[in-house]
Amino acid sequence: MEYGQELRVSKTDIPGLLVLHLPVHGDNRGWFKENWQREKMVALGLPDFRPVQNNVSYNRHAGTTRGIHAEPWDKLVSVANGRALGAWVDLRAGETFGRTYSVELDPSTAVFVPYGVGNSFQTLEDHTAYSYLVNDHWSQEHQQQYTFLNLADESVAIPWPIALSGAELSEKDKNHPRLSEVSPMERRRTLVIGANGQVGTALRSRFAGRTDVDFMAREQVDLADSASLAAVGWSRYSTVINAAAYTAVDAAESSEGRRLAWAINAAAPGQLATMAAQHHLTLVHISSDYVFDGERPVHDEAEPFSPLGVYGQSKAAGDLAVQLAPRHYILRTSWVVGEGANFVRTMMGLAQRGVSPAVVNDQFGRLAFADEIARAIDHLLTVGADFGTYNVSCEGDPVSWVEVAREVYSQSGSDPAMVSAVSTEEYFRSTPAALRPRHSTLDLGKIVATGFFPTDMITALAEYIAGISSQGDAKDTR
Repeated sequence: MEYGQELRVSKTDIPGLLVLHLPVHGDNRGWFKENWQREKMVALGLPDFRPVQNNVSYNRHAGTTRGIHAEPWDKLVSVANGRALGAWVDLRAGETFGRTYSVELDPSTAVFVPYGVGNSFQTLEDHTAYSYLVNDHWSQEHQQQYTFLNLADESVAIPWPIALSGAELSEKDKNHPRLSEVSPMERRRTLVIGANGQVGTALRSRFAGRTDVDFMAREQVDLADSASLAAVGWSRYSTVINAAAYTAVDAAESSEGRRLAWAINAAAPGQLATMAAQHHLTLVHISSDYVFDGERPVHDEAEPFSPLGVYGQSKAAGDLAVQLAPRHYILRTSWVVGEGANFVRTMMGLAQRGVSPAVVNDQFGRLAFADEIARAIDHLLTVGADFGTYNVSCEGDPVSWVEVAREVYSQSGSDPAMVSAVSTEEYFRSTPAALRPRHSTLDLGKIVATGFFPTDMITALAEYIAGISSQGDAKDTR
């Protein structure tokens, strides 16, 4: 055992399997170590797996050999006394199925074992105590989800120091299947809720080549129905992306709309946050510039909420609820444009028909294309960015809605002078409407610092218009 080494974390050839080198302090009385120190270990790259149960396996004799068991949770294994050879086999479905790693364990070494990786050990000294923290409570239901591999499997060829013929094994462990007979443990999946909306559709395209992503539209899970959410098999997932929302800003001011807005935008995210905490999920949630009153010209992630209407109030409440999930990303967006009805498609349809619209000139911001939001979600998850809130939109100088409309007319081959300017007050003079934030521009510095570089707004707009024009499906979606 090595005394006085620095705490460090090393990767292995099995994805997610990490070795921790622990400082052990000893003298004539014995030794002391911090076996689990969340703040320090997470800072060095250990997942914040939040253990809830501690188990200890006492082994009377050297040569006691246990495993190989893959379990439906993450765990941190270590030796409290003695020495052991720890051996792990990736039993998750995928290209690393069957990959192995082994290391000698004493009190100065621990290993983080992710969900689905088979765990085993052989004691090298009498009276060895093998300890492990897990992030879920054991149950009979969990026992049924285990995957097993025979300790003597020839294809993985674990180099047991003590031959298995002379080791102590249970009858169950002796009779586990060979690798060729093992059904791989299904990897935890990603779930996209609201899969038919603008962002959901963009995520379908973004993740089109992946087989580990499930998409659920309102027909499969209705955020307005808490029972529908509760019925989802959450234990199958590691990540949930909530791309659903009630976005009818004006209708939200009505009695029925108010109830729907609060159910979908506030209560449902709260229920998702509870599920995320219980099942160790990463929760991704789409927010809105409407959580602010728009008095500040640019909004950063730390600005206090100041919503003007029911829609913004319900979205702000949803953001607060999602923040209770230990692993969460909130992506705050503005002026979303994707598939389906949106401002750009409306202007293209009007331009094609030769209509001269009046568009407001006193609301300012940047467009956030749905595929840009999907790219940002993919980026944050892929790089493992710090959890929290991130602003997401295209980059470029802020513009008003009338400037966007004139750019759409110009790029559609129509005269931008056909678009006239009008104030928000004048535009809604004869139509009851919810208050809108005057300034919707979002500060993008935080997400840029993670290595994500937003697309230029005018370039993205041109590509979007060109794509629609090539399909010939621009319509007036008023």
